[in-house]
Amino acid sequence: MHSCARSPWPPRLVTVPGLHGSEGAHWQTWLERQFARSLRVEQADWDSPDIAGWANSLCELLARERGPFVLAAHSFGCLATAHALQQASYANEVVGVLFVAPASPQKFAFAGTFEARRLGVPSILIGSETDPWMSLAGSRELAQRLGSAFVNLGDAGHINTAAGFGPWPRARYFIDTLVHCAAPLRFRDEPLEVAQHALV
Repeated sequence: MHSCARSPWPPRLVTVPGLHGSEGAHWQTWLERQFARSLRVEQADWDSPDIAGWANSLCELLARERGPFVLAAHSFGCLATAHALQQASYANEVVGVLFVAPASPQKFAFAGTFEARRLGVPSILIGSETDPWMSLAGSRELAQRLGSAFVNLGDAGHINTAAGFGPWPRARYFIDTLVHCAAPLRFRDEPLEVAQHALV
């Protein structure tokens, strides 16, 4: 049986921004304010995308902080996140991943090799019909290869500040959905009353 002290709940939110980072008006910054103890992956150079290097920054954060975690990645951050989760096992620490407007691996081929393989954690991938960085068909294919649930957000551009995505309640809804789905797995070996207490 896992004690509440050993299985902190709810998970900590970790945001993984894309190229140039996410400014104060970005939905990722807004989302961080919706959850206590949220974290953001920092990169040494936000203007120089590098899949392996950016993925390593995420791995280092997850290794030094206490989980469990739920991740919210945007654009190139989606590629770095998927790469990180394919290189290391975080089955007990990462309970879910939200991929929003992933960048095309082909457009970032110069940033390192990326191979999309099925992830070992539940995930949701949000695509857009008017994203200049990834076609809707490309997003749908990536979701299939990663094993992610796919959501078509319609005419939403790159789902960033320029496209009008500052405060974005649906982002919180998607994160809450991942956490809600993960809870029965986390507490399946615990007495019901302990699990209910932990979720309050």
